Amino acid sequence: MNTRMRRAAVAVATTAMAVSLAACGSAKESDGGSDSSDSAAKKGDDIKVGLLLPENQTARYEKFDKPMIEKKVKELTNNKGEVVYANAKQDASLQNQQVDTMVTNKVDVMIIDAVDYKAIAGSVKKAHDAGIKVVAFDRLAEGPIDAYTSFDNVTVGKTQGEALLKALGDKAKDSQIVMMNGSSTDPNAAQFKEGAHSVLDGKVKIGREYDTKEWKPENANANMEAAISALGKDKIDGVYSANDGMAGGSITALKRAGIADIPVTGQDAELAGVQRIVTGEQYMSVFKSYPKEAETAAEMAVALAKGESLDSIANDKVDSATTKGVPAVIVPVVSLTKDNIKETVIKDGFYTIDEICTDKYKAACDKIGLK
Repeated sequence: MNTRMRRAAVAVATTAMAVSLAACGSAKESDGGSDSSDSAAKKGDDIKVGLLLPENQTARYEKFDKPMIEKKVKELTNNKGEVVYANAKQDASLQNQQVDTMVTNKVDVMIIDAVDYKAIAGSVKKAHDAGIKVVAFDRLAEGPIDAYTSFDNVTVGKTQGEALLKALGDKAKDSQIVMMNGSSTDPNAAQFKEGAHSVLDGKVKIGREYDTKEWKPENANANMEAAISALGKDKIDGVYSANDGMAGGSITALKRAGIADIPVTGQDAELAGVQRIVTGEQYMSVFKSYPKEAETAAEMAVALAKGESLDSIANDKVDSATTKGVPAVIVPVVSLTKDNIKETVIKDGFYTIDEICTDKYKAACDKIGLK
């Protein structure tokens, strides 16, 4: 064999070896990598779902989200699927540790409602690198997430702002309000704020505005006391509160200062918030279908754990600061006032009339026909 032929033979052999090695590598990844659809599909219904919720100050997480997700996962897996639960109690560092623990324990998929949507990014990447899919729940976490479900958060803010303007009526242009926005670590809070400003700016005077530290009623209470001191108790005509917990904290400060009969917004349709709406202390809340959001998160998680496509579940795409084109489901919202309590929280089974209309609230319930 001459030199040229020998070189050609070596080249062909080398190429064949490279292709063979590449094929072996692909086969190895396909067999062992947990992000392989074939590998995930072999698990069937025997899957482990990590559920990480951000805090327990807001009633929805323990009362609605956790049990609803657990129920749906069981339903979708013939009672074989397991939900491993962790609540971060508003501690971003603790939540990162909880993710690490779930990676170590080799859950198949995680549903994460981030305490801090930026701080969670490194932990999301750890999960991704371990082949564990991540569903961002309620808050759009940064990092390589695989799916997302939430509400239209800008619309939530618009809904609150529109309700406040409606309550102020013709006096809106001469009115002064206080804005109690949500936590700066929650991306939803920025969107609520954006939506509210798009409606309120130029229509009403904003006397004071606070980005509340965390979602704590006591922080809103302290901020409202500061606003009353700065503006004067006769100079506050309404309050934009981003959620019901902070509405409660704000209303406590208002009542202590002798301020009553001014509209206060809220969100989440918490039982205490609904009862304040019944009495007129709070004007409105935003009713969000937690069953729909929770069930969607469970559906996404189970499909991802099994290596199935999300095409039949997700009808939208969203972009985070780090990940583009994330499959998403955005759930609509409703403005909740004393006029539609029956058609919203009662009809959807959030609360019964008996739960809302306890002895303390019975007279107020009777007055608005809630019997």
